[in-house]
Amino acid sequence: MMHTQEWVVEERYTTKRGDYRVFSTPSMTQLVESTANQLAAPHLKPGQGQVGVLVTIRHMGPTPMGKKVRAEAELTAIDRRKLSFKVKVFDDVEQVGEAEHDRFVVDLDKYFEKLKKKLDPQSQGGKQDRS
Repeated sequence: MMHTQEWVVEERYTTKRGDYRVFSTPSMTQLVESTANQLAAPHLKPGQGQVGVLVTIRHMGPTPMGKKVRAEAELTAIDRRKLSFKVKVFDDVEQVGEAEHDRFVVDLDKYFEKLKKKLDPQSQGGKQDRS
């Protein structure tokens, strides 16, 4: 399975290099995760969600602000709830990045319950007060 997503490199996705604003590595990471997420989302069962757990990324070349970048994600493996992806990132001229990305399918009820415990000041993140 494959999915492609394209972004215009807006200022919010850039960092400054000399006199230029270029596509930043954190933004490339966001594009990689977003594209893999979109590939997997339609195939989840009701009550399931997904979270990113690992990104290994290589940023290979600059892309100036105003140009387009395109991520092409391929699902390469499924190991129980772990989904593994290879993602290539291109601009109008060349390949500018590549990544390996793992996502994990989660039960949303359990995920939200864990999150709520961390937000509840009485639970202290699930830790007991030993004083």
